[in-house]
Formats: sequence, structure tokens, C-alpha cells
Amino acid sequence: MDWFRRWRRARIVRRADFNESVWLETVNHYPFIAAMTQGERARMREWVILFLHHKAVHGAGGLVVRDEMRYAIAAQACILILNLDLDYYGGWLEVIVYPDEFVAEYEHMDDDGVMHQVREPMTGESWLQGPVILSWADAAAPDQAAGYNVVIHEFAHKLDMLNGDANGFPPLHSDMSRDAWSGAFTSAYADFCRRVEAGEQTTIDPYAADDPAEFFAVTSEAFFEMPQTLHTAYPDVYRQLALFFRQDPVLRERPEIMCSGEKPVCGSRGPGR
Repeated sequence: MDWFRRWRRARIVRRADFNESVWLETVNHYPFIAAMTQGERARMREWVILFLHHKAVHGAGGLVVRDEMRYAIAAQACILILNLDLDYYGGWLEVIVYPDEFVAEYEHMDDDGVMHQVREPMTGESWLQGPVILSWADAAAPDQAAGYNVVIHEFAHKLDMLNGDANGFPPLHSDMSRDAWSGAFTSAYADFCRRVEAGEQTTIDPYAADDPAEFFAVTSEAFFEMPQTLHTAYPDVYRQLALFFRQDPVLRERPEIMCSGEKPVCGSRGPGR
């Protein structure tokens, strides 16, 4: 039924009530989109239309969601699947957006088996088979210089959860090696935790040391926001992410550099193709 899916997606894109001026502002606001080729931008536009067709973006805490908010969130989410497919975000329907930080309440069992009730301010949260929850203050103005992007972070968790609870090991493509992924991430995570524990200054957010799932999400942020920094710090992790996302942001920013000495890992699979 691939032909029907292609036809249906093309029909949705063709009939969409899409604000082109707001979209242009979105493109110019995010450097990782502005650096794309025209073909990539066209593919991104289609993914954003399809994403917003299938996902409801609702405000919470009194926030009224406008087009520029919806487009900004969708664009940042879709950078991860630019060369993949919208099906990677299947199985859930909603993005909930608060004006600023929100308070999450959950139970946590400590090492002694004692259950604690926790209230914690957060900027983003992803639920297994449930919604993505975001702070608009953080989604609207990510700290790109620091590799901080709450939308990319939470949607990386969503990809990680495709095969169960987030653990830093999303379902890999058939042409990828589980051993290579595990080796790259295990080694880098151990080194990063050692550096954080030693009090070293790190160019990557120290939150990545929290656990392997957070390491994957934070390095995904760095992959798109400051790719050269990630490539310099952990080239094997960068290579695995390039294979997984089927993109090479270093080459997008600086096409004269062949960062790994290998063929670029940039696919061209678009909506319905």
C-alpha cells in the first residue's frame, strides 16, 4: 500500500493551509535549517505540514498556541527525521506546550527500596506512547551555542523509545552495526562521566552524564546544534549518529570539509518517497 500512502501524503501537502511567510521566518530563525540545501528545505516543509496534520499542538497553563509556535516546534522535531520517515513518530498524537518551565510529579524508588514522591521543574518531557511536553520559553529560543535544544532532546527520546523504555539504544537501520553503536556510545559515555565527575569543563551539556538515555538525547542536540564540537569530542559517536539520522551536519555547515574521510551519510528519502 505504499502507493496509497504516497498519494495521501501528497494530497495532504497540496491541500494544506500553510502560512508561507511564517514558515520563512521559521527557516531563518534556526541556523540548522538555514544551512540546508533548497531540496532539504523543501523536504523539511513537507514533513512539517504532515507532522502538524497528524499531531495536535495544544497549549497548557494559559498558553495560546499560534502558527509560529507550531511551525517552530514541528521544524525542530522534523530535523531528526529529515531523511527518515514520519512513521518514526507514530503511536502518539499530542504535543503539549507550557509558557515556561512546568512541574512534573512522579514516584521514584531509591536504592533502599523506599518510594519517594518527587516534584521537579522541567523544560521538557517525553512519555512512552504518550505526548511530548515542552516549555515554549525554551523551545522558542534554544541556546544553539551551547548545543541546547529541548525539542530535539525530547524527540530524540521519542526515537529512543521506539523499542521500549529510553536507554540510549534506538532501533538501528539494517545497514548499521549494533556492536559499533554500543562500542562508540559506551566508550564515550564512560569518558564523559569521568570528566564530569572530575569537575572538568565540557563543551557538551553535563546533563548527558545522567544516564545513557540522556547521553543519547544530549549528543543528538549537539549533533544538530554544534556538530563540529561533537565530532571533535567524540568522532565515533558523531559517525553513528550520522548513520542513524542519515545526515552529516558538519558537511552541511562546511561542505569543504570531509569530516571523517568517508562518503557523506546524507540520504534523500522524503515524504511519501
